Amino acid sequence: MNLTDDDRYQILIDVATQYIEEQSHPEDNQFVFSYTINISNIGTLTAQLLSRHWIITDANNEVQEVKGEGVVGEQPIIEPGASYVYTSGVVLNTSVGHMQGAYQMLSEDGQLFDAPIDAFTLARPHALH
Repeated sequence: MNLTDDDRYQILIDVATQYIEEQSHPEDNQFVFSYTINISNIGTLTAQLLSRHWIITDANNEVQEVKGEGVVGEQPIIEPGASYVYTSGVVLNTSVGHMQGAYQMLSEDGQLFDAPIDAFTLARPHALH
């Protein structure tokens, strides 16, 4: 069910990424990135994040798919007007890639809905021109 057009079920997701040079090994095609996600409930109902689904694609079009409960071991409950922030990481085989996905949410009225996460870029500094 797509409830994202309903004002009660509005989740805003902001992403900031960072290349982690000290953990990366370019000579071994290992590029480490962190991403900080700010999940804001701009709807009118409290919602709980139940699970995540990520599609991670590197510059070679190699795709990793990640599904699991919660985020960083938590299934946060986010009240209207509140936000939840967490940081996680990913390792790519190339210096550039992107991620996109969705969080499955459960609203206080018992509705399951997806909060889409628009594609965002992961890039080693100066890798994109």
